[in-house]
Amino acid sequence: MTTQILVVDDDFELRELLSDFLRREGIDVSVLHGANTLTHRLELERPDLIVLDQLMPDGDGLTALGKLRAAGDDIPVIMLTARTDDIDRIIGLEMGADDYLGKPFNPRELLARVRAILRRRGAASAIAAAPELREPYSFGRFTLDFQARTLMLDGETLALSGSDFALLKIFVNHPMRTLTRERLLELLHGPQYDGTDRGIDVQVWRLRRVLETNPSSPRFIQTVRSRGYVFVPDGDRIAKPH
Repeated sequence: MTTQILVVDDDFELRELLSDFLRREGIDVSVLHGANTLTHRLELERPDLIVLDQLMPDGDGLTALGKLRAAGDDIPVIMLTARTDDIDRIIGLEMGADDYLGKPFNPRELLARVRAILRRRGAASAIAAAPELREPYSFGRFTLDFQARTLMLDGETLALSGSDFALLKIFVNHPMRTLTRERLLELLHGPQYDGTDRGIDVQVWRLRRVLETNPSSPRFIQTVRSRGYVFVPDGDRIAKPH
């Protein structure tokens, strides 16, 4: 199946450059000149990934990204920015961007990042979809149903993306065990994964927003400094490195 990418940028020359390059690489490309109609566009077509400029005259990309994530849409997004401030990149990643690329950039680097994200998504979806016959697992007020691939809070189903479900399933399968970022990526994407570990922190942050009353002071997915993360089922014990 051919990969489809939506490029959202007000720069005509950049849109044309990316369209020509990506099409030569066998990728279907559609374009949008502003972010204010992105939600409506996604009702008409569903690309595999969005390349989204951060700043545009008719509506900034961060606002559009925030609306997507608030609606539970986990479509992969690579943000483009001409800014060099790290804080802008951090905000974008925390709001749900899958990656960031500063302008100007080499189109081949964008292509490499697109392929890496889609590989990760495919692997995570396969893990999330793998059938399990085990009984539902309860922790705190939550119940994780492996067969239905759902997470419930006091009997009410919560919105959880396939990649977040895959990560939660890994934590549940390794309670009270410190998992390094490298180990989490290996369990999510396989031993041949060659990407960076930056994305796992963003994914853990997203999962904490679902599970934790206060994501800044997590009880279930705790940080083990200089080591990684640990899942604490009862949410009360303080995890210790081991």
